[in-house]
Amino acid sequence: MAANDGRGQARTLDPEKQTLLNQHTEKHFTAGEIVRDIIIGVSDGLTVPFALAAGLSGANATSSIVLTAGIAEVAAGAISMGLGGYLAAKSEADHYTRELRREQEEVVNVPDTEAAEVAEILAEYGVEPHEYTPVVNALRKNPKAWVDFMMKFELGLEKPDPRRALHSALTIAIAYVLGGSVPLLPYVFFPRAREALVASVVVTLGALLIFGFAKGHFTGNKPFQSAFQTALIGAVASAAAFGLAKAIHP
Repeated sequence: MAANDGRGQARTLDPEKQTLLNQHTEKHFTAGEIVRDIIIGVSDGLTVPFALAAGLSGANATSSIVLTAGIAEVAAGAISMGLGGYLAAKSEADHYTRELRREQEEVVNVPDTEAAEVAEILAEYGVEPHEYTPVVNALRKNPKAWVDFMMKFELGLEKPDPRRALHSALTIAIAYVLGGSVPLLPYVFFPRAREALVASVVVTLGALLIFGFAKGHFTGNKPFQSAFQTALIGAVASAAAFGLAKAIHP
């Protein structure tokens, strides 16, 4: 496997090192951004319509009214959440572009300062001056690699996927719709809102427990603790909405 030197010329790794890389396959979880978007969408989708349905049920609304209001909320919420995800990802991409342009200018206008920053970064990793000097000199000969190094190690920025904003918007919106359909589904089958509410509580709390467990598993947290916390948040939100509705409309 050849490495690019930043000027379009391929550099071949040492054969022994290349053999080691070919023999070793690292299994890392690389879908963090997608999982984050799904978590955001499903979490809000399960909780907000659940609380809305509970509140309307507490106000003695019929199942048809709860269902109509719930569908409207899910539609509006999916659009709002999706747009928020799009704007957030777009802002990250714009920020990266601005910082990239700034670094490109600095390696040309103040190369000595930028070289000193490279030396400082390497020194923080315990690299001695006689060890990092050749690295600094090599980067100075390769402006593209130099800028990439500064973006990653000075600013901690990775180049974003140009399609990230659209993917994030769609993922969050779809996840919100799927999550929001769970607490509303019982209102399709039960004409009496009180009966539908009981079914909605059982179904939604079960979904929250499963979702919380999966979230804990994929994010590296304690799955059972995550499941309990996620279900508790949903239960508190719906109970608060139901209690407030009953207090205002006994």
